[in-house]
Amino acid sequence: MVDEELWVSPAVACELYAGAENADHPGREHRWVEQTLTAVELALPSLALARAYGRTLATLQRQGLVLSPMDLLIGCAALVDDAPLVTRNVRHFSRIPTLRLLTY
Repeated sequence: MVDEELWVSPAVACELYAGAENADHPGREHRWVEQTLTAVELALPSLALARAYGRTLATLQRQGLVLSPMDLLIGCAALVDDAPLVTRNVRHFSRIPTLRLLTY
């Protein structure tokens, strides 16, 4: 059992619902998304997120790196909260400087 609170950004919730829509069995996936999202807290956007997004986007652009806006929002939400990001997509998220990644 983990003694830490689990949070997701609105961008993560959106991505989960989009994935459910594109699944082979959308009804089953929607139920899983609903169960998962009721078990965690939703982290609301803030000015700190907007600042982190702008700073990180500019840094990536100067380095010639590209990251989708949704992935950048997800990564910056973790940065702002000083939280690790749990992902299978290490290749994309590792582009964000100082972002701590956990894989599964």
